[in-house]
Amino acid sequence: MTSLQVFALLPLIILMAGIVVILVVTAFYRSHPLAAGLTLLTLLLSFLSAVSASGGPPVQVSSLLVMDHYALFYIGLIVAASFFVALISYGYLKIHSENREEFYILLLTATFGSAVLVSSTHFASFFLGLEILSVSLYALIAYQRLDPHNIEAGLKYLILAGASAAFLLFGMALVYAATGAMEFDQIVTTLAGSNSGVSAIELIGLAMLIVGIGFKLAFVPFHMWTADVYQGAPAPVTAFVATVSKGGMFALLLRLFHNTNFQSYGSPLFVVFAVISIASMLSGNLLALLQNNVKRILAYSSISHLGYLLVPFLIVGQGATISITFYLVSYFITTLGAFGVVAVLSDGRADADNLEQYRGLLWDRPWLAAIFTVALFSLAGIPLTAGFIGKFFLIAAGVGSSDWLLVILLVLASAIGLFYYLRIVVIMYLRPQDEISANLRLSSVPWAGAVALAVLVILLIGIGVYPSPLIRMIQIMAASLG
Repeated sequence: MTSLQVFALLPLIILMAGIVVILVVTAFYRSHPLAAGLTLLTLLLSFLSAVSASGGPPVQVSSLLVMDHYALFYIGLIVAASFFVALISYGYLKIHSENREEFYILLLTATFGSAVLVSSTHFASFFLGLEILSVSLYALIAYQRLDPHNIEAGLKYLILAGASAAFLLFGMALVYAATGAMEFDQIVTTLAGSNSGVSAIELIGLAMLIVGIGFKLAFVPFHMWTADVYQGAPAPVTAFVATVSKGGMFALLLRLFHNTNFQSYGSPLFVVFAVISIASMLSGNLLALLQNNVKRILAYSSISHLGYLLVPFLIVGQGATISITFYLVSYFITTLGAFGVVAVLSDGRADADNLEQYRGLLWDRPWLAAIFTVALFSLAGIPLTAGFIGKFFLIAAGVGSSDWLLVILLVLASAIGLFYYLRIVVIMYLRPQDEISANLRLSSVPWAGAVALAVLVILLIGIGVYPSPLIRMIQIMAASLG
């Protein structure tokens, strides 16, 4: 391995080193502040190394990983999101009786798995990164082992992840049997260069890959138990699953299919992804209308947002990469802010996820109500928020490719979503009743959570008002993918 490859791999090396250091330190000396501090330091150093490495040329590390601008940008995004999750988790864990130090080890391990995913160019690294992420998430979701809801959520995620892995492995085997390749570029070249079209084995293999990825991203109809997992998991873990886990998988999906020509309406891949997009957009929003639990509302909302992302995904090319990446950045910030509010309002007994618990929040915690309002407005795509610019990019991409049906359904689904987002806002701004949500009356908001939420809301509004710097960064990143 050359020094250039080692330098490019520094973000991953630092994450691995941080995991080992915290593991060793915890074995000899238990300290929640120390474990949290080492975690934040590890994530910060990993982020800075990704920024530093992005100034160099793309580096191929064997046939498994590539550290180009695309991979480094998404690694930076994933590490930054994990940094905010760690901040939010610090105050959340202080009020729970479980051992706290191991949580940060699992968080870093899951972050490492997601970072491997976004830099993968081979089925082997794809599967290894996915399993590192998934196994860590089993434990994170069920971390509060004395809570039956956590255990149920962890078990359901285990079953879903097992089903996903089975489909992915079988699909990889069939694609390898048909193409003789496991590298993404070689697979795409083989499929594109076939004079007789895509064979039945190749189609079945790709279909099984899509099913496996669909389970991980909770696309409809692979969304079973998604809301149960979101509801049962600790609030910071739910934020991690909704952002880092899904963002890493979508980044890999984009890399895998970015050179695949399925723009024509008659191609099987276009039809499959279009149907999944429509089903996810409409079903996610309609199911969210029926919920009275904030975490379940946000769970179904995330399903619809991933459906939105498939609209530019069907275009293929640099424009699609820019639209998808900008929307993912805004979605990360918004979702972390929304679940961050849930986390800081939670107590040692249960998460603050019942909708009625938010009645009159404005009069009790005005600044938290304001932050939650901005996050919900961004999810809805209201102007002056990052979500509005992101949704504008999605619609512009769909209009540019004349995918009118998908664009119309995206706008319609967004209008449906506006109802349940505003429903939460109205509840927060109502006058409090005689017995106002005792669970939300905290003596003080944890300082780490307060800092995280303040920075996130500044980013939400800042990107919504002045998105040009982020757009320029994404354009540079997209050019490296091709």
